[in-house]
Amino acid sequence: MIVVVLVLLAVAVPAMRRARARRELRRERLGERVGGHRQEAEAHDAKARELAEQQRALQAEAAEQSELASRHARLAQEHEARAEDIEAESSSAGEDVSREEAAARRHQEKAGEIEREL
Repeated sequence: MIVVVLVLLAVAVPAMRRARARRELRRERLGERVGGHRQEAEAHDAKARELAEQQRALQAEAAEQSELASRHARLAQEHEARAEDIEAESSSAGEDVSREEAAARRHQEKAGEIEREL
């Protein structure tokens, strides 16, 4: 019986040592994988922070450009209204020119009639 126990121990002890070595090796490999994944996570987190900062800068620029576009649209409307006013003044001035030319013709004709009477 003692011999059986000794044989079992002789077989079991090396098997247990091999199993323990396999577990330790597996644990080391898993630890390496964990470290690799943590490094990747840190790299992606840094990239996400960088991209978020770029996004904020682009959003600020977009808001600035939108405000500038609104201001330009207001100015364009003001210029359009001013152009319409000037066009109306020009039209009125054109009518004044026509009236003055007609008056000048009438006076020229009148002067011509008077000269013929002389």
